[in-house]
Amino acid sequence: MSHRGVGLLVREVIEAAAAEDPTQVVDVAIAEATVAAVEEAAVVHEAVHPLVQSSSRSQPQPASQTDSPTPISPASFPPSVLFASPVTRLPLLVQSVLFVRVMVPSGRRSRSEPIFFAVRISKNVQHYYDYVVSISGPKSDKEGIKIRIFELLEEHPSFRGYVAHTASDRSQRIVSSRPLPQPLTLSIKYYDEHLSGPGANADEYVVEIRLDKTLSTADLNAYMNGSPDARTYDMQPLLSALNLITQKSATKFGKRVGRTFPKYFYDNPTKPAFLSPNLEAWQGFAMSIRPAFGQLMVNVNVCMSAFVTPGNLADILFEFNSRSRGAMPTLPDKMVKSIKVRTLHLGYKKKLYQIMPTSARNTFFEKDGKKISVENYFKTAYNKSLKYPAELPVVNLGTRQKPNYVPAELCEVEPGNAFRGRLSDFETSAMIRVACRRPRENADSIVDIGFPSLRLSPMPNQQPSQWNSPLAPFGIEIDKEMTAIPARELPPPSLNYRGGNTPRVFNGSWNILEVKFHRPAQISSWCVLVVRDGRNSLEGPNDPRLGALVEGFGRKLVNCGMRIPQGLPPVEAVALVPPAQDDASRSESVRRLREKFKGAGKPSFILVLLENRDNFIYPAIKKICDAELGLPTLCMQLGKALGDPKKQDQYFSNVALKLNTKLGGVNHQLEDRAVQWLKKKSTMMVGIDVTHAGPTSRPGTPSIAAVVANTDDSFAQFPASMRIQKVDDSKLSKEMVTDLDEMMVERLLLYEKKNRKLPERIFLFRDGVSEGQFDVTLREELPLILNAFKKMSTASRPKYRPALSIVICGKRHHARFFATDSQFADKNGNTRPGTVVDKGVTAVFDFDFYLQAHAGLQGTVKATHYTVIYDENVFSADEIQKGTHDFSYLYARATKAVSLIPPAYYADLACERGRCYLNDLLVWEGSVSARAGSGGRRRTKEEEREAVFQEAREAWGDGLHSNVKDTMFYI
Repeated sequence: MSHRGVGLLVREVIEAAAAEDPTQVVDVAIAEATVAAVEEAAVVHEAVHPLVQSSSRSQPQPASQTDSPTPISPASFPPSVLFASPVTRLPLLVQSVLFVRVMVPSGRRSRSEPIFFAVRISKNVQHYYDYVVSISGPKSDKEGIKIRIFELLEEHPSFRGYVAHTASDRSQRIVSSRPLPQPLTLSIKYYDEHLSGPGANADEYVVEIRLDKTLSTADLNAYMNGSPDARTYDMQPLLSALNLITQKSATKFGKRVGRTFPKYFYDNPTKPAFLSPNLEAWQGFAMSIRPAFGQLMVNVNVCMSAFVTPGNLADILFEFNSRSRGAMPTLPDKMVKSIKVRTLHLGYKKKLYQIMPTSARNTFFEKDGKKISVENYFKTAYNKSLKYPAELPVVNLGTRQKPNYVPAELCEVEPGNAFRGRLSDFETSAMIRVACRRPRENADSIVDIGFPSLRLSPMPNQQPSQWNSPLAPFGIEIDKEMTAIPARELPPPSLNYRGGNTPRVFNGSWNILEVKFHRPAQISSWCVLVVRDGRNSLEGPNDPRLGALVEGFGRKLVNCGMRIPQGLPPVEAVALVPPAQDDASRSESVRRLREKFKGAGKPSFILVLLENRDNFIYPAIKKICDAELGLPTLCMQLGKALGDPKKQDQYFSNVALKLNTKLGGVNHQLEDRAVQWLKKKSTMMVGIDVTHAGPTSRPGTPSIAAVVANTDDSFAQFPASMRIQKVDDSKLSKEMVTDLDEMMVERLLLYEKKNRKLPERIFLFRDGVSEGQFDVTLREELPLILNAFKKMSTASRPKYRPALSIVICGKRHHARFFATDSQFADKNGNTRPGTVVDKGVTAVFDFDFYLQAHAGLQGTVKATHYTVIYDENVFSADEIQKGTHDFSYLYARATKAVSLIPPAYYADLACERGRCYLNDLLVWEGSVSARAGSGGRRRTKEEEREAVFQEAREAWGDGLHSNVKDTMFYI
């Protein structure tokens, strides 16, 4: 067929499709552009039809991605399809338009509204100008100083005229919609915000603004329109510039939290919610610019965060001290580092550096060669008579070298101090209650509160005619209505239990009261250990409630098909030392537990009954039994197990699911059709995740990486390989798995041991990687995976090279989807399980989709964003979407579909179990000051981090015990 003939054929299909569905106007426009490209192409691929499925792998795709009506073997695809260049992809784009527009995808059609809003850039704006800002002066390297200098820059007479059409990151970058004069160098005299102007001896800073690059909007348009030449275009400089522009007013008027994904919080018009006497929850909004096919979008979402309750610091200290022990009132280290105060005697604002252990009456410093107490100094210098000179500590608003002592009662904690620490269990529960809101409530908050707060629309008290959009000088306009996009709803797969029983799946879940496990585990012996930790939930080993609990759980195991020995198991108890009588890590209590477990013998498993939730006891049990003794353990909370009798059976069922999986059993299977895509060839499903130290961890605490993989074609057992890895200073390499080749070899060897062969295909699901790290994953982790394959190629084996596909699973996003019609929504207003979105808000060239496999039980449901970044198995869109959805019903420890495909979910669980082995380093509230090294000198930060890492290596030891390393011990 001639080039012109192909174009005419496409045009006919477009016209027929448009007549059938007039709403697809954007699709028609995209297809028209493709027609023009085809008609001007120098060469059109002769064998177009066999490449249809491949075309769905790479957008642009204006409609839902689907299989060809005529099944085609992936083996028939030419190798060039796997990594096609922009030129060879041109005929594939034609097929994408041809077939996507006329074929009906599998699943039920629906429509949804994502919290995305269309962004339009005026045609008059052809460029944005990107400037680098360098600041020189006495303290120019300090972040707080830089922010203030940028504020003063905007007030400078020589820059004031540029403010409306410039936006900055308040650090080193300015973006402008008009060219600024060059060179542009300004001198700024520094003064704090509470002052009216600079003093006679004010520090002076020189600000140099230099053009770095010119950003063309035409390049962005070409990218969004799917131009083949634009495939390699780097969008990040222009997208980050547009984010600076659209977030300009939010940065000025809101409280910004976070750097990579900033969120902006406001204490009005929504009032803060109570979390605890010292913390409150603020509502905020996250926003980011995202390019979609043919349209620029801004994603706006509601979020909540904890802030320190404002008030006088004296009141806060008294309130906290009433709930804690100690002679002199104080606050936790993480709260101290979260607080910025305004002093009542001079009015300046400073970060709280330290709460001293002494009062104003007992804290002295040198003044004019004489010692003077803080109490007397404030009396003589400021005529301030303190109300609590001996009852409250002074605080240091300076540094260790240059302290600035101020009485606590003269410090006011202002609104807007984001809390940097970990919430308590009580505070977390309160936050969940506040944050879980129905979709329509969030949608209304975004439009009615978020848009005015972010200055994307007029404030409530403003008339539209009186409002001047801060985006107008940049030629940007944002729609106020959410974008409606098509979606589809996949049906649930059928499930199989033992004896062919098939439970009814409703809203992504099912009941197992009347079914038996598909492959029950065998239990030769078991025992019970009651951990007594102060609550006295049981009267003793002879408490009839204990006997009834153990007997009832044993009966549940039998009902699920598991075989257990006759009679009740042995029951032991261990009394722990009360926390007040033990050290911070509860070392004596851990020692008692270790002795008990050592005397337990080698049962199939130990049922551990816990009276309390404790930050040290549960991790210690898992470390002792997983790593030291190789004992499978199953923990129950006595509060739940002895709670509401009506809920006890369900609780036992959930625990039985975990036990059967730990001991090598298979809870349930999918119907044959649902796993057909996996059984075409022998397949290994791999999950990878990395967990990092948190804000309460000791600096230098390593990250923990986990790799899980199935051992056979039941796809039920996923043992794990785990490693600790040193944290690099580079943020990009911090997430990457450094020992991935060794861990993959371990998984392949176990698969070979179980099946007497190696898998022909590997589907790898990588969790925890952001969109900006896709290339880093391919650059750093892919070579390690390929190296693992090389290591498996030995003299006794032929050359081993399975077909590999890598899929990134993203949960850290702000995309939410609201059903436009009640027929596509559940009772809470959420989209229903099985909802797939693969157009409208997905990437232009990436093979990606959003899948919500699970039901939203509370709040607004979040889909998982899956992106295929490497694909030698040539997935069709239906195959990977439906396959991922169906596999989400195979999660072992629940009778419901889960939000994340199980291999990635299991990798996350394995990482969490690894945290138990480094618990003393991860859960740490000590001082961040460096400890003494050799010779009594203080260690440097680098030496301290290295010492902590060595301590972690010693705590980790050899990793898992051989008895449990080939099991799902972590479930």
